[in-house]
Amino acid sequence: MALAWAFGGMIVGGLFELIDNILPGALPFISRVDMWPQTLAIPFFLGGVIFSVVLAIAASRRRFGELSLPRFATFGAVAGVLLGGIGMSKGAPLLFLGITTFASAIAASGSLVLARMAEKRDLLNSSEDVSDVGLAEVEVKELLGDRD
Repeated sequence: MALAWAFGGMIVGGLFELIDNILPGALPFISRVDMWPQTLAIPFFLGGVIFSVVLAIAASRRRFGELSLPRFATFGAVAGVLLGGIGMSKGAPLLFLGITTFASAIAASGSLVLARMAEKRDLLNSSEDVSDVGLAEVEVKELLGDRD
């Protein structure tokens, strides 16, 4: 989970770099950092680790398919609050707490969507050819009205 979140942070950082390279100085906060992918990958990685712990505690007995998207986003927001609290204890402004909370909720939602997509793809790939699958003898009897 942490590596997937770090990869997401690198993508967001890459978009920031792209915007700064195409339109230099258009967004002043982007120009303050020179290497956004690396800068965002580290906190996203830590957020993924914290989210994994929150998820393990809060939903340990449930599968991804049993969890709703809002609940997953809430778990992500909790992880973001914890990550933001760590940052604030190191001197980050209050805005950092809001950013980490929002970004973690989005990342958690994306994680659930990706997990569900992967699960569906695995089910499709592992299924046998429909023509090879037949009815069991009991099912044939039921279908034919139990004619023996």
